[in-house]
Amino acid sequence: MSGSTLGHLFRVTNFGESHGPAIGCVIDGCPPGMELSEADIQPELDRRRPGTSRHVTQRNEPDAVEILSGVFEGKTTGTPICLLIRNTDQRSKDYGNLLQTFRPGHADYSYLHKYGLRDPRGGGRASARLTAPMVGAGAVARKWLKQQYGTSFDGHMTQIGDIVIPFEAMEHVPNNPFFAANASDIARIEAYMDDLRKAGDSCGARISVTARRVPVGLGEPLFDKLDAAIAHAMMGINAVKGVEIGTGFACVAQRGTTHGDELSPQGFRSNNAGGVLGGISSGQDITVSIAIKPTSSIRSPRQSIDLEGHAAIVETFGRHDPCVGIRATPIAEAMLALVLMDQALRHRAQCGDVNVATAPIPAQAPAIEPHRP
Repeated sequence: MSGSTLGHLFRVTNFGESHGPAIGCVIDGCPPGMELSEADIQPELDRRRPGTSRHVTQRNEPDAVEILSGVFEGKTTGTPICLLIRNTDQRSKDYGNLLQTFRPGHADYSYLHKYGLRDPRGGGRASARLTAPMVGAGAVARKWLKQQYGTSFDGHMTQIGDIVIPFEAMEHVPNNPFFAANASDIARIEAYMDDLRKAGDSCGARISVTARRVPVGLGEPLFDKLDAAIAHAMMGINAVKGVEIGTGFACVAQRGTTHGDELSPQGFRSNNAGGVLGGISSGQDITVSIAIKPTSSIRSPRQSIDLEGHAAIVETFGRHDPCVGIRATPIAEAMLALVLMDQALRHRAQCGDVNVATAPIPAQAPAIEPHRP
């Protein structure tokens, strides 16, 4: 199966299935000499891990990461880094009734017609469980970007179902199971999710993620634009159906006098572009928003067909998130980090010696300096 690798110079190849013995990834292209251990990666996996609240799947996976290669005496060697996460709590029998039918909204129908067979256990390769290795790889990218440029990432949920979550402060994000930058509406959201779970239904979500202190110059015209690479990566997250950069679709209602971000000697005066101009990073914050569809695997009976094309009723009995967006924030952060890491290495390879001394650089944007070993 092709399509399991993301990136060019920083390449991440994802492997495994939801109910296989393990999942993981191989990272190729990580620069040598960076201190790296499981302790750098595990905190990010813990943020994404299932079973952390009553509002997500109760599959009990520790998601303990193992580094199998690419690190010697605590430092990266420049060779491929293999991350392994063992599956320990599979319940494949929950999917026995799905062998002859197709779950509406799931990948069952399209996978069968493409490959001639499918793994219905937890969705197989189509499972959101395969985002865990990407979060692990993202932790590696985040550490390198932080050390090189001071780049940081943060995200939060801005909407769940029909509840728009007002922004209060980022300090609230780690204190609730929804990654919401809000404290006053959590009880209402929890009641909403309890009702949804009892009804055997699901809902979607909207997640916003920001990268700060991004170097100027990442991305390439025409078809390797930074925002195109970001959209490509975000659409690779399970259940994502929409991606916005900056103001996104809201730019339709804006005037040019508003949307075009004016500059001053102190820097840009707004950031409607989301930190990308002409497909190249401007040094402003990269702002991305993603739309996540309702979970396809739900308990409510749904109309479908069987393998012979006859009408059938499908009910899913496995353990599932009533909203897959609840655990999506660290995934979106990781995917953005992977893109920026790859783009930083690509820029360094071609334009690492470029030094524009006369042009003003916004205070928040570190210039990319020539590589010095």
